[in-house]
This record gives sequence, structure tokens and C-alpha cells, in this order.
Amino acid sequence: METKIRKVFITGGCGFVGSYLARELLKQGFELLLFDAFINFIDPFESNYQFFLKARMDGLRDKVRIERGDIRVQKRMQQLMNEWLPDATIHLAALPSAKESTLYPTEALQINVDGTLSVLEGVKACGSVKRFIFTSSSFVYGNFKRDIADEEHPTEPIDVYGGTKLTGEILTRAYAKQHGFEYVIVRPSAVYGFGDCNRRVTQIMIENAMRGKPLVLHGGGRSRIDFTYVTDLAGGFARALTAPAAANETFNVTRGNARSVREFALEVKKHFPSAELIEKPSDTSRPERGTLSIEKARKLLGYDPKVDIEQGVAEYVAQLKARGPK
Repeated sequence: METKIRKVFITGGCGFVGSYLARELLKQGFELLLFDAFINFIDPFESNYQFFLKARMDGLRDKVRIERGDIRVQKRMQQLMNEWLPDATIHLAALPSAKESTLYPTEALQINVDGTLSVLEGVKACGSVKRFIFTSSSFVYGNFKRDIADEEHPTEPIDVYGGTKLTGEILTRAYAKQHGFEYVIVRPSAVYGFGDCNRRVTQIMIENAMRGKPLVLHGGGRSRIDFTYVTDLAGGFARALTAPAAANETFNVTRGNARSVREFALEVKKHFPSAELIEKPSDTSRPERGTLSIEKARKLLGYDPKVDIEQGVAEYVAQLKARGPK
């Protein structure tokens, strides 16, 4: 039976992924409340957060309800949810970077775990939510034990970020079972595209190339990552929101085809031929990943990602040149 959903509450709704998802859901006729703390954990001299925030919200602000707040404040979460009575909640808010989670582990725990608990308490209190979507990460798998990781791959995170995301998954399943709402867990990987200001490797490489700085390849860039273009991920979330077969399931929502970091750098270099590639020692703090199987998402959600790195890098570069900070 199809779950009837009209009103959607999105935590982190003004963030990188949240803004793309909001545009996708608006096209489909949903009413949206975007809840966001409007904070960034990157060095303010490097992030350009305010610029990208305005770019994300361009043409969106007058079409949605936007509320500022901290997901860790349960009273605020419950007050808003009781007032708005959403049919579904998509929980995107987090300390979104593995590197920053390692640097600030206490804040990562407070936001990614305590914050998730607070959102779940809000869902429980309002009683209107039929489906709750939790944003996890491929980092929950830790070091991949096989070439292609499906959703049954062991979850053995090796860092703070992966640990907090796995904890959020456990809390989500427990609350859904105890309080009678559907859940969907989405595991993305290496999301990239215009509007990102969390200093992921993709953003760093492209912006360095634009500024005439070298592209750094740790370990020679041999690590393979399932780079996922942000519009594909937004489409996957939209399908997870409404697909009847998504209820109480976990999905990898990625490109489904790992590429090496060197391949990504060479794709960037096509647009900036003078860009220099330099090698540095491997970063052992990050898990060794690879391709994530998206067969389950294809089958149950009808998920069909379109953008490989050749097209994704070209689009990202074009938008930065046209709309990025000068």
C-alpha cells in the first residue's frame, strides 16, 4: 500500500544535499519545511559558506517554510513538529565531514547521535510522521571486504563519523519499531556538485585547479570511491520517500561504479590542462572503499543514477565558473 505523504520536514534542509532535494520535491508538489542550524565546521576563510548558502537558496526561499534551530534542542524539535504535523521527516542534518568529525569528536557525537535522538523524539511526540528517512553513509562499512559492497556487507566503521552514522541507524530502527512508523535508511557515498562547501576531496580538487594550485593525490590517488553526483542522490531520496517497497529497508544510493581518485583528478585536469598533480603519502585514517551495489535501490525504488564523473565534473566546473565566488 502506498504511503500518503504531502508535508515533509527536512532537517539540514538548507544544506548542500538538502537544497537539491528540496527543489526535487517541490517539482513533485510536496509542501516543505526546511530546518537548519546555518553553521559550518570548515575554516571560514576557506569554506565560502555564506556565498554557497545564498546560491543554494536562490529561487527557493519563497516556496518553502524555513526555520532556524539546532536539532539537539528537543523542545524546539517537538514544538515545530507538533505545530506543523509533517507526514514524513528526512533527517539530513549532521556534522557531515569525516575529517571534521575526527577533529571534533565530541561535537560529532552530540550532533550526529544526540541530534538524531532529538529528531526521533520529535517524530514520536507529534505522531503524524508515517515515514522517517535517516541519512547514513558508506563509512559505516569501514574497510570494504569485497570489491562490491551491498547492504549486507559487514558494518565495521573505523572512524568517528562512521561510528556515529551506524549509531543513528540503530536508533532509527529501534524507534520505528517501538513507535510504529516506517523508516528508510539511505547510505550515500562521496557526494559532489555545485554548492558543496564542506571541503570534500572533489571540491578541493576543482577549486585548487581553478586557483592554479596543485591537485594532491594521497597514495598516488589509487583509492577507489563511488563518486555520486548530487542530483542523482536527490532523486534517490525522493524515491525513498514515496516508494511502497522502501518501507523499513536500507539502501545504498550512489553512482554504483567506483572510480579512482586519480581518475577524478585527470577528469578535472581536462578542464584545467595546466593543473599539476602531486603525490603524497596515503591517508590511513580513511577506510578503503570501492563500488557500492545499488541493485536493491534499482529494484525496490526504481533508482537509476545518470551522472558519471565525466559529465559530473564538467557540470560542476561549468557552474563554478558561471556562479561561483570570484
